[in-house]
Amino acid sequence: MLSSYRNAIKLFKTVVSYITPMRMPVRHYEIPKHLQEVGCEPNPDFFRMVEYFYHNAVKVCEPSLVKYLAKHTHLSEKKRQQRVSGILAVMGSCNSCLQMEFPLQRKNGSYDIIQAYRVQHSVHRLPCKGGIRFSDEVNLDEVKALASLMTFKCACSNIPFGGSKGGVSINPRKFTVAELQRVTRRYTLELAKKNYIGAGIDVPAPDYNTSGREMSWVVDTYIKTLGYSDLNAAACVTGKPINGGGIHGRVEATGRGVYMTINYFIHNEHFMKLIGVQPGFKGKTAIIQGFGNVGSWAAVYLYKSGVKIIGVCEHTANLTSTEGINPIDLMKYMRGNKRSAKGYSVGGAKETGPDLLYQKCDILVVAAKEKTVTAENAPKIQTKIMAEGANGPTVPSAADVLHQKKVLVIPDLLCNAGGVTVSYFEFLKNLNHVSFGKLSIKFWRDSNTALLDSVEKSLKSASVNAKVAPTPAFASMMSGASEQHIVGTGLEYSMTKACANVAAAAKSYNLGIDLRTAAYITSIEKIFATYDEHGLAF
Repeated sequence: MLSSYRNAIKLFKTVVSYITPMRMPVRHYEIPKHLQEVGCEPNPDFFRMVEYFYHNAVKVCEPSLVKYLAKHTHLSEKKRQQRVSGILAVMGSCNSCLQMEFPLQRKNGSYDIIQAYRVQHSVHRLPCKGGIRFSDEVNLDEVKALASLMTFKCACSNIPFGGSKGGVSINPRKFTVAELQRVTRRYTLELAKKNYIGAGIDVPAPDYNTSGREMSWVVDTYIKTLGYSDLNAAACVTGKPINGGGIHGRVEATGRGVYMTINYFIHNEHFMKLIGVQPGFKGKTAIIQGFGNVGSWAAVYLYKSGVKIIGVCEHTANLTSTEGINPIDLMKYMRGNKRSAKGYSVGGAKETGPDLLYQKCDILVVAAKEKTVTAENAPKIQTKIMAEGANGPTVPSAADVLHQKKVLVIPDLLCNAGGVTVSYFEFLKNLNHVSFGKLSIKFWRDSNTALLDSVEKSLKSASVNAKVAPTPAFASMMSGASEQHIVGTGLEYSMTKACANVAAAAKSYNLGIDLRTAAYITSIEKIFATYDEHGLAF
């Protein structure tokens, strides 16, 4: 009897120990089951790949998010956990997807059915922002992935936009200019009818195989249809030509942003020490994979900083040179040769095979397409710094390989954000209905001229006969900042601040050189705070 009583007491104490708060098991965030294998897959779906990176970052920062909600003293611990889970679920899902099909009569009289898409991933901030690409490889999965990347990219770079993306499934090289114009205008009409475009709703921009020409067609179609009474209709799209409300510096913005992120981290002694590289550009070599708009401008700015461009991987030809390739000359050559690098031999450059990607260098700029770096070719890459100028160029399994090799990967969320940053400046310019600096040019010129005259008169009154003249640098700034100067300095400030935030997150969470997770955490924390303050939609 006594023995049974003691066993009952023992069992009671055991049960109590499990239900006592001090003994509750610590909650560990788990990546969803359907994504757990993505980290090992050689060629994962693009959208699942982005989801994996997102949940991998959540796994690290979730405890700090729960701690952040401690300010809500009226919520119990369970309610805080539920609120965190709810917000994270919303952040990781696509808000809405638009898929459309419409006919196009070709020049020869035949008809094609055109497939097109627009995805709004997040509406925590409005308008949404994201480019439009023309490619026969465009599909809903790719557009969803790119839209989600835009959400995190904007947050990482402190740009108050939600994330979206659009695409038309065509090869533009197989269509005439007139056919492309009809496709673009019909696509815009479909977006307008479905309320997927507008200065306060969703603002497209150029992307792969599109440019200011297509954006002009978009804004013209919108203004003459749904937006005819909208004062801010010109802000429905960015990346326009200057004459159509565009902004100076937009064309080179993404490539310039790639350079700025490299510049920040290559001069950061902490990260350079972690990978065993001497800080600074002196004596550094670079290979550019993808010599389109992004890669070419990144190469130009690296070249001007003293970096030797020893290789260019282009879709028509791979060029290498021990003497160094002048990217400015190469850009001029390709403009006159239908965007082909074949035959280029300036500076001792010669054509080589695709193995150029694996040649030893200090900086590798990956600026072609998604899923370029895989677990198969990552072990062959011989660089210390890899800058992701393209969207999603590295699959998770390859990211692990590069991390083990101590390669500092500057992620696309950060590295590729120069374009959307300057797009934000163009958006503000369109809303303000005046160019940056235009109203103050004469005031600053007169003010600075009066200042020089005042100094000269003061010297003369002190019996100092001197002519006060501005230095060349001051003379160039006497009239105040030009739009191009404002855009350049604004982009540098924004990119530098974003880099500093990511670097701080990497140190705070003890991530070493894992800048990708640090960039996602930076974005997650900002979006999480927005949802917590504004509330979730009902």
